[in-house]
Amino acid sequence: MEMMKAGRMVDVGRMECEEIPVPALGGVSSGAAPSSRPDAALGMTAVDHDVLIRSEMASICGSDLHMVMMGAGLAHRPPCPHGFPGHEGIGMVVESRKPGLAEGTHVLTFPNPPVGECFNAFQRINSGYCVPLPAGDVPRSHLLMGQQLGTVIYAMRQHPRDVSGETVLVMGQGSAGLFFTYLLKRAGAERVIVSDLSPTRLAVAEAYGADECLNAAELGNPGVIEAVKDMTDGRGADYVVEAVGRSDTFLDSVELVRMDGQLLWFGLPSTDDNIHVRFQKFFRKRLAAASTYGAQDEPGAMSFRQALRLIASGDIDVSPLLSHVFDVSEIGDAFRLAHEPHDAGALKVSVSFS
Repeated sequence: MEMMKAGRMVDVGRMECEEIPVPALGGVSSGAAPSSRPDAALGMTAVDHDVLIRSEMASICGSDLHMVMMGAGLAHRPPCPHGFPGHEGIGMVVESRKPGLAEGTHVLTFPNPPVGECFNAFQRINSGYCVPLPAGDVPRSHLLMGQQLGTVIYAMRQHPRDVSGETVLVMGQGSAGLFFTYLLKRAGAERVIVSDLSPTRLAVAEAYGADECLNAAELGNPGVIEAVKDMTDGRGADYVVEAVGRSDTFLDSVELVRMDGQLLWFGLPSTDDNIHVRFQKFFRKRLAAASTYGAQDEPGAMSFRQALRLIASGDIDVSPLLSHVFDVSEIGDAFRLAHEPHDAGALKVSVSFS
């Protein structure tokens, strides 16, 4: 019986590597089915596996940290299924029951987290949750960033805004926040202001087009608000993207946007508790706000395909994001670093399968 290394959330705050048999293709697991409503993932409907993939790399998403390290939004009680909640992966098809998706094809994988197995050396997946990697000279590890970039492209498609000539603020410069910075500047924003706790991330943000970089660790909570108001003559930003997912940054977003402005709450909440909002101010400022979820279920995976094209063409250089790569046997250390990344200057923490 062939064995494989598999990451497993054994308790809140504890991710470990175990050895288990390579799973057989076939059958179903609990999770959202392709083309289902995004919230169906929470209902744990059945999904068929028709592809088996030998994993090459997987990245740790901020939403993974909220689930594993904080216990927020968990779809399973620990100990959780092996591979959960990994949903950013690349690998090679080793068995396929999907016509047109041949064995030997290198693919990007983006399953819904409840059924994600990207932290396993072999992952079962429905073919609707993977797309072939484009040919070219860009390393496959760079194409792994297509999952996170795809979610940002999807969010901007779902909630379009003409930012030409506007001042925008992106709160948080993890990989998602950095991609918002890049895409909003590319879309014509006159001024892009960003905030983060990490000088390393702020340096990358500047390379991605940020005009003003605010170190939230140095300025503190009211300091960021005061700085943005100073930069905008007291008005606030025209458009604010919250890409952190913390209660305090969610709360502050209402302070940072101008009258009649717009908010995009992108960051997955880091708590299952209710998050307070300054609704009196929200109401009187006549704000518009939106959230987004479910890029995995977009018909045709168009946003992920566009993300792969941008990376493969060299339009965006994602190499600075690949800061730390651990062997899957060290997945616990990888999660701990991703959870406290600032001292080590970490950007995107990934695991590899040798």
